Amino acid sequence: MLSFVTTFILTGIPHAPKLGTPLFGIFLVIYALTLVGNLLILLVIKVDSHLRTPMYYFLANLSFIDMWFSTVTVPKILMSLLSPDGGAILFHSCVAQLYFFHCLGSTECFLYTVMSYDRYLAITYPLRYATRMSGKMCALLAGGTWLSGAIHSAAQTALTFHLPYCGPNQIEHYVCDAPPILKLACADTSVNEMVIFVNIGVVASGCCFLIFLSYVSIVHAILKIHTAEGRHKAFQTCASHCIVVLCFFVPGLIIYLRPGSKHVMDRIVAIFQTMITPMLNPLVYTLRNKEVKMALLRLKDQRNFVYKSQCLS
Repeated sequence: MLSFVTTFILTGIPHAPKLGTPLFGIFLVIYALTLVGNLLILLVIKVDSHLRTPMYYFLANLSFIDMWFSTVTVPKILMSLLSPDGGAILFHSCVAQLYFFHCLGSTECFLYTVMSYDRYLAITYPLRYATRMSGKMCALLAGGTWLSGAIHSAAQTALTFHLPYCGPNQIEHYVCDAPPILKLACADTSVNEMVIFVNIGVVASGCCFLIFLSYVSIVHAILKIHTAEGRHKAFQTCASHCIVVLCFFVPGLIIYLRPGSKHVMDRIVAIFQTMITPMLNPLVYTLRNKEVKMALLRLKDQRNFVYKSQCLS
């Protein structure tokens, strides 16, 4: 890694200086809701025995990823909105941010694929589901998503930062991401851009294809369910997953399948993926999920019981 640049400057969100205070307040609220919502999901799944199933095991992984996915980017955005120098980031900090940004993002991508496979097994093979999705299998699948994400991110980071950076240091983004960083390299980046484009394209399109196949099979199986209640429950569970998958994949495909684009709209779309989607996931899974809502009520009742017991004693 050869570089004469010691500090990068993240230019941030377009027109942010004019809207610094309102944006800071909005993004701070979004970040707080993301942390609280995902922590609540983790807490409920941890303490409620009714949620000790593969579906909620993977949902807990998703909530953990979403918390850190936001934490990798949002605090730096808030700093840049507060201070004119808030966009400055050290070279090695930029390397770390890029690695964790892609590691968590790609892990989430793989996890959505695993979650769709889990729903496919649960609905298509309900009698054999418990044996196929054992605790060991869940741990292996979750571990595989984290390992795959780490390897994918290591490749992205290596391809980006093994180039020399000796001149301009302004990154046209609010986060250290590969496409805008490569534009600053003091060398030909065509091969690197192509490999990164193919790498992201293979991962994203492969995951989308597997998810699509899973849901084609799921819809086919749901239509065979005889009771209206059974079909409604299956569709409702799958609809929640479809919503969060679309919110995650559509912005990512818009950004990364147009690597040469310099349009500011890319940064607006990226905000949706890095800030809005992690906040929406807990809302989608709680508001549309009867089991989670019941678990929240049981948790509330337990807290009320403990509080009354303490008052009486």
